[in-house]
This record gives sequence, structure tokens and C-alpha cells, in this order.
Amino acid sequence: MKDVEKTNIEREKNGKRMRRRRRSMNTYIAVVLALALATFVAMSYTFLFNIQNMVVVVTSGENSETEEEANIKGNQVADASGIKIGDNLLRINLEKSAEKILSDVLFVETAEVNRSFPSTLEITVSYCVPSFNVEYDGGVLVVSKMGKILEKNNFITDGLPTISGINPLNVEAGQQLSAEEEHKNVALTELMASVDTDSGISGIDISDEFSIVINYSNGTIFKMGNWNDADYKLTLADTVMHDVSVNGKKGYLTMVGSNQCAFRSSNDPAGLAGTEQQYPTDAEGNTIIPEIKDESNPEQEAIFSEFNSRSNENNTENSGEDIYGYTTEPDYNNYDYSYDYNYNYDYNDEAFNWGNDGW
Repeated sequence: MKDVEKTNIEREKNGKRMRRRRRSMNTYIAVVLALALATFVAMSYTFLFNIQNMVVVVTSGENSETEEEANIKGNQVADASGIKIGDNLLRINLEKSAEKILSDVLFVETAEVNRSFPSTLEITVSYCVPSFNVEYDGGVLVVSKMGKILEKNNFITDGLPTISGINPLNVEAGQQLSAEEEHKNVALTELMASVDTDSGISGIDISDEFSIVINYSNGTIFKMGNWNDADYKLTLADTVMHDVSVNGKKGYLTMVGSNQCAFRSSNDPAGLAGTEQQYPTDAEGNTIIPEIKDESNPEQEAIFSEFNSRSNENNTENSGEDIYGYTTEPDYNNYDYSYDYNYNYDYNDEAFNWGNDGW
């Protein structure tokens, strides 16, 4: 018998077959991942991220109140959002919920709604604080720092600055304060944002938004010009009033140019808008109201308007006035003192008085 010889035959690998297998495997993996993702999304929008907790966080404006009162307010905010326990976090509209809170809850100043996965909704709010009286023909509005109307009264609320000289477009509580005149509306927004609660301001007159008058409770009247750089101008006025040479004096401050303020002292009391003054009474109990001198002088105010319109000019020294510049290191050698004061006025006319009786 012949011996049987075994031979191993190696087959050549088929390249096309291998490529088809790899494509099939990739397709299979892609289908599995897509199904898994679709399943996860479906579960997410049904029961995975359903709300189990709603948290209301108050960042500012909360008055001293009991825990029960705080809980009542928090529940009002949560109810106004339109979102309930069990709602899905991914299905809610955060922006619309925040807008609904602002429109439906009178005491809320700002609102923000956020998701906190896996199951918590967080509502962050600040509460309104009465900040201004707004006097108009129909009465007095009490508004918040950001201009939300809180009350409509027929009296001035003590302790709040009183804004006058505007015609509100709406007077309903919960609405945003807005003036009929566009420029006054811009001025109103700038001033309310710039006035601090401890500023000592008692009155703000924007009858002429280009010549705004600020009354301080210490008897100082500030002619700040227009509303541009309101925060800077009010800071400058406060700095001047606390200067050792001015502190404690009644008088008139006027913006001169863009970065200086003139102070003129006065021994006469100034009438303050928005404050109720206590006057003496006679033997029969009738109130005796002393005569308050009119601090207005149209001709001199025209000069002040000219000062404000030439904001790029530096200003000359004024006899009887102290000029205060709001600069860190003033360079007195480089000031331009060439301002033109040649106004054609009769200085002997009694109506034109540079002294304490007028501007």
C-alpha cells in the first residue's frame, strides 16, 4: 500500500467578502445605537425627567416676614409659573414661564426658571421694593427700582424720591412704567437705574428732559442737564456735597461741561419736591406756610443750558462759584479758560440776579 500524504490547502482570503462583513457590522452597530438613543429620548420625555421638586429662590427684596408668609409667596410664584409636579423638565418652556410669573405676580421684580436634572425645577426671583413716587395729573404711582407699577395713590409716600414732569402711558399695577415722550422714557430709565436708596434725593423733575433738576433733602438743588451719564453726574454731585468746603451748606449745584460741577451757596431754604414739610400754626390752628423764594431765573437758566450744550469745552473760573472737577489727578495747567461769557444781558436789571435769590 502506498502511504497517504495529507496536504493542507490554504484558501486565499476574499477581500470583497471581508469588506461586506465590516459594513454589515457597522450598520448593525449604528442601528443598535439609534434604537438605544430613540429609546432614551422617548423615556426622557415621558418619565425619566419628570419634576419631583420645585424650589423658589429669593435673591433680593425680601422683607422681614414670617416663614409662613415666605412660603405663601413662594407658592404664589410656583403656581404662576404654570408648571406642576409631574410635568416633564424637557417639555416645559422656561422663558414663557418666567414671563408669566412677572405678569401675574405683582411683587416679583425679576424671574428666571431653570432645570436642575434629574427632577428639580428651580425658580429664582427678586421681589419688588417700593423705590419712587411718580407724580402725574391723575395722582401718584408707587414704582419699583426697575419701574414696575406697584400702587396708584392720591398721596406721596414718605421716604421715596418723587419723580415729576412725565405723562405715564399706563397706570395699572403690575404694568411697566413708561412715559409718552420717547426721550423722557429714556431719561426716566437712566435716572431710576442711577438713583440709590440712600442718595438723599427727594425730588426729580424731568419736565424738560434736557434740563433735569434734582432736589436733595439737605436743601441742595442740582441742575444736571440731560440724562446722559446720569450715574456719573449724580456721583459727582454727591462728591461735591461731601467736600469739606461744601458739606452742610444749602445751595445750587450745576453741571458745567462734561466733568465739572459748580456750587453756589444760599442761606435761603429750598422747596423740595416730594417731601411733606411740617409748618407752624397760628392761634386758631391754621397752618402758616412761609414764602419760599422762586429759585428760577429764565435768563440765567439759558446760560446753564449753553454750558451743558458745550460739554467738550473746559470752563473758566466763575466769580462767586466753586468749580469741582471729577478727575483723579487734575492738571490745572492744561485747563482751557477761554470760555466766552459775552452774553448781552443788562446786569443792572433786577430780574437778572447772580446772587442768592436766583440761579
